[in-house]
Amino acid sequence: MDKWLVNVPVATVWTTNDSAREIDWDAITNPADVFSWLQHLTYETRLGLCEDNLVQTQVLYGQEVLVLEENDEWVHVIVPEQPSSKNESGYPGWVPKAQLVRSKAGWDLQTGPVVVVAKPKAVLQRRTELELSFQTVLPLLKEADDKVIVKTPDGGQGALAWESVVVYESLAARYKGRGKDIVAAGELFLGLPYLWGGMSSYGYDCSGFSYSMCKANGYIIPRDAHDQAAAGKQVDIQSGLKPGDLLFFAYEAGKGKIHHVGIYYGEGKLLHSPNTGKTIEITPITGTIYEKELCAARRYWFDSEA
Repeated sequence: MDKWLVNVPVATVWTTNDSAREIDWDAITNPADVFSWLQHLTYETRLGLCEDNLVQTQVLYGQEVLVLEENDEWVHVIVPEQPSSKNESGYPGWVPKAQLVRSKAGWDLQTGPVVVVAKPKAVLQRRTELELSFQTVLPLLKEADDKVIVKTPDGGQGALAWESVVVYESLAARYKGRGKDIVAAGELFLGLPYLWGGMSSYGYDCSGFSYSMCKANGYIIPRDAHDQAAAGKQVDIQSGLKPGDLLFFAYEAGKGKIHHVGIYYGEGKLLHSPNTGKTIEITPITGTIYEKELCAARRYWFDSEA
């Protein structure tokens, strides 16, 4: 499979090569304008992304995808960094060809020094500025007093302000946070509207939120809620919960299909991205539907006291 790179700030991965609607134009072009796209979506058209099974996930600028096939202006891809039971190689779906470029020799996010966007948004200075999402990762070229110079997917380079990023010797050398760090990352996005399939600081869905906050602390976990619930370290709901653990919720009073995940905030509260029309929030669990549907808890962070 050919390796390609995302060449827009956020590329939406669609279910099929004809899933995108006319109203989704800003999300499938290059340059893409995710902010404009979301501004034009009504509640009903946002809801349709889920109910009509239009969107699968999203990928960020510079992220690698594997191309399975090409179909006119679309490519069928696998996202290796998003583990999924849908495909053993990663998360599958369709992306506009215009939003990708072929991976060039020397592009290395695994072993070389990398720059990671640590703020909700960061501006990449180049010929035309790009607003990048939280957790965008780019190869480091050099460091300067007030900025870092990074490689860009198209073979060029750009600059990011130090205040917006962190630098690591490699992705493997990323700081491994604890539960409280996962919670702190999530708190950055309180009030952000829910987005089905969302994996960026323009909007997260429930499992995209838990995935991304774990990723921000050095842990790559499965992409979807039911897969997240099947991995990690099992935690006793009654006595073992700690902030940063993932909580899972199922239909039929917790006995049916898992449909939601959130981050345990501590003090009996849930930090999560609820559903279309709502925003990321911290809410009590006791006395709510979440208390009735809570069915499992998993820990992905390293607990030195365990």
